[in-house]
Amino acid sequence: MILIPGDGTGPELTEATRRVLEATGVDFDWDVRHAGTDVMEENDGNPLPGEVLDAIRETGVALKGPITTPVGGGFRSVNVALRKSLDLYGQVRPCKTYPGVRTRFEHVDLVVIRENTEDLYAGIEYEQGTDDARELIEWIERKGGRLAHRDAGISIKPISITGTRRIVQFAFDYARRNGRRKVTAVHKANIMKFSDGLYLRVAQEVAAENDDVEFDERIVDNMSMQLVQRPEEYDVLVCPNLYGDVISDLCAGMIGGLGLAPGGNFGQGIAIFEPTHGSAPKYAGQNKVNPMAQMLSGMMMLRHLEENEAADALEGAIAEVIREGRSVTYDMKPSRDDPTAVGTSAVADAIVDKLGARVA
Repeated sequence: MILIPGDGTGPELTEATRRVLEATGVDFDWDVRHAGTDVMEENDGNPLPGEVLDAIRETGVALKGPITTPVGGGFRSVNVALRKSLDLYGQVRPCKTYPGVRTRFEHVDLVVIRENTEDLYAGIEYEQGTDDARELIEWIERKGGRLAHRDAGISIKPISITGTRRIVQFAFDYARRNGRRKVTAVHKANIMKFSDGLYLRVAQEVAAENDDVEFDERIVDNMSMQLVQRPEEYDVLVCPNLYGDVISDLCAGMIGGLGLAPGGNFGQGIAIFEPTHGSAPKYAGQNKVNPMAQMLSGMMMLRHLEENEAADALEGAIAEVIREGRSVTYDMKPSRDDPTAVGTSAVADAIVDKLGARVA
């Protein structure tokens, strides 16, 4: 099993998660591999060494801590590079409320399935002022397009029939396998008629081939409003890359925050599990951040490995610690400066104790 600690707070979260996974009684043989800002210097500026990719390909399953993505400059994203290099086209982000969490919503139980390899995250960009950008603007104008201003940076948004078909089919397969009742395709086909319009058309075709599961579709802005008004009406949301990123954070806010938002990335014969949140480098080494998103990602990994009893035990132990409200980090207390808040390692201690009682 590949274990990638990540950077920033990642190593602390990963260590806490390793401890609770081992406390389930499942026997793990960890192969620890490093990626992120901490290994760039020794790898000629590369935050994702090729040997890490090779190890994941060979093993097929990895648990990863968060890795820093710089804003504006530097490398694009280790997470995006992993998804592209390994063709991890399907991302699963469950959003579920647990009793005891501070939130305005109750009984939320949604799954956001996000296409991982296309859309604006494909990274086809042209920097403002470059020859390539100017040539592309001129080409657009020759074709009858009009830009309000020519001093523009440009991103290209590819959405294919192949990519759409496989992610929507993935969503239906996930719904069927997990006893889910409905799949909703999220899009902006009313405006982007040749990209999102293609996505919606293909989603409808796939839905017709999977008519044992209910299907509907929503425009992304309307979807955002409906999620905060009537979340109980939705179940599995399948989204292009960018909308999936945004919608999954909205749903995370509904369940108590990113500290409770797990994720998994799936391709052909490969799966990587990771929390939805970032690496929070300003908190690194402080034993402060909430490890539950990564622990719940570990729970998803157990289900993927068909260790369902262990997964149920881990989820139950986490839920019990949340419900009691004592051994939780500052972000899960009624006040963020609550002096009774505990650190990352103490959360792991509490969950290990609960698992001991359950496994025994």
